[in-house]
Amino acid sequence: MPVFRKMLALIVLVLVPQFLAACADPPPLFVDQAWIRVSPNKDTPSAGYFVVHGGEAAVELRGVMTDRALRVEMHESVEKDGKMTMQPIDSVAVAANTQVAFAPGGKHIMLWGVNPEAIAQGKVPLTFLFSNGDRIIVDAVVQKAGAAGSTSAEHSGH
Repeated sequence: MPVFRKMLALIVLVLVPQFLAACADPPPLFVDQAWIRVSPNKDTPSAGYFVVHGGEAAVELRGVMTDRALRVEMHESVEKDGKMTMQPIDSVAVAANTQVAFAPGGKHIMLWGVNPEAIAQGKVPLTFLFSNGDRIIVDAVVQKAGAAGSTSAEHSGH
């Protein structure tokens, strides 16, 4: 009988963690790495970047809002007639368990009239609106005009 108990204990030690892992919560939908490159010219828009990490189900990012700018739009850089241009986009698909990067030269948000106080504080709260009803708020770090790596090339088409 002691051998049976040892085998049973070994089986429990091996299988229970696997069963518990299968019951774990699925990965959540979240946004991180948010930052804004402030335009050196207050009459031109600033650009925002971030990464959306998909959860267990596919969703669409339908918009981004903030009360620290006059207007926010999602845009995408595309090649048209041999040159790069930007166009507004209404939504972005985020497949389950994947990530979508909004990065320089690709998808990004444009922010007109960013509040100078928010720039001075070094962060802008962004609210991300998803098709499943989720609203995720993330503070975007402000990269001020003239900071290393800052260019206005992202906005040359506007």
